[in-house]
Amino acid sequence: MLKKIIVSNHQMYRQMSDFVTQYNENHIPTTAFQKLLLSVGSATVSLFDPQRADMIATMGETTGTHALKYMRDKMINNPEGSEILQLQPRINTSTVDLNKLRCMPENTLGYAYFKFLNHNKVTPDSRGSVQFIDDVELAYVMQRYREVHDLFHTVLGMPTNMLGEVTVKWIEAFQTKLPMTLSGGLFGAIRLKPKQREQYVQYYLPWAIQTGLNSNFMLNIYFEKRWEQPMEELHKELNIKPLEIINLK
Repeated sequence: MLKKIIVSNHQMYRQMSDFVTQYNENHIPTTAFQKLLLSVGSATVSLFDPQRADMIATMGETTGTHALKYMRDKMINNPEGSEILQLQPRINTSTVDLNKLRCMPENTLGYAYFKFLNHNKVTPDSRGSVQFIDDVELAYVMQRYREVHDLFHTVLGMPTNMLGEVTVKWIEAFQTKLPMTLSGGLFGAIRLKPKQREQYVQYYLPWAIQTGLNSNFMLNIYFEKRWEQPMEELHKELNIKPLEIINLK
């Protein structure tokens, strides 16, 4: 028993040091004035070029302090969320066995996540490191948010096109309070094609608002321990009623 505890503690601190080491390597200390300049500049660039993921990330980091504290507190007050904060797990191709997920039953979270990644040709390695958040715990919350974003898409049944991204951003805005998610929902909708805009107003936006207001906090889900969970069961746990997608074109 003692040996198991020692091994468990060793694994916990190793995982923590993995994130802290990366954080120390990438962290750029900035003053309040510098953060203000970065937030204004990144917001401006993001508005004109929403494909600039680096600018969107910078805006999220420099404007999200209060929201990150809110997210951290939600996690602290939940057993599963608190465990995530303690262990600081990472989601990338080094920690997730995608081949194993591919072989899981089709109704499971693991298979759905693999299918999402494969269909949309995305990788869990695409999320950049946090740079401008000075508190290491809040930095981890932001990193975790980034790394589970594709899992949010998976659980919500939303693709990675503009309509799917805008819909997810609205739900994230209600769940996380991050300013960047609200701006993404507002300004992203402007770029929708006419037919998408019609679907957005009639179906997706009302569903996103209802889901964002009524669903349970998704950052409290330790997804890595839920790969074998049926999606239907997870939806019930999160109080999410999936939107049936008829036509995204």
